[in-house]
Amino acid sequence: MKILLVCLGNICRSPLAEGILKQKALERNVNWQIESAGTNGLHNGEAPHHLSQKVARKHGIDISTQLSRQFLASDFFAFDRIYAMANDVMIDMKRIAGQQFDSKKAFLFLDELYPGAAMDVKDPWYGDEDGYDEVFEQLNLASDALIKNYVAKQTPSNQHA
Repeated sequence: MKILLVCLGNICRSPLAEGILKQKALERNVNWQIESAGTNGLHNGEAPHHLSQKVARKHGIDISTQLSRQFLASDFFAFDRIYAMANDVMIDMKRIAGQQFDSKKAFLFLDELYPGAAMDVKDPWYGDEDGYDEVFEQLNLASDALIKNYVAKQTPSNQHA
């Protein structure tokens, strides 16, 4: 499965989510291709925010080599599932993708943890390190839920004849 995680600038939330989900998929032998992107393109080619990198390192995850890229309409052809970090990001994805937008592939990331709640991953950009720690915890829990939900769908149920 190919997964794209999307936030606004691709320097705070989505690179952190990418690092966390890659680590968890590796630990659980789940063979996924995981990438991240941003809808505004203002930070294209930049490494993740220094506080995202710091918080990731505290948890044994290195995201320092990631580079921001812009979300493209063609991502709907390249990825199986695209997760927006927030409702405003989903709106931007719809605007950018236009006719290519595929609602069967686009989801809010926290819906994996809180189905149907339409909750946003808080944007830590304007805060201090504590905000990045909170975001890490949200992303960590949602990543666990995503893997659990995926594995549950792949495991045949035990049916009695």
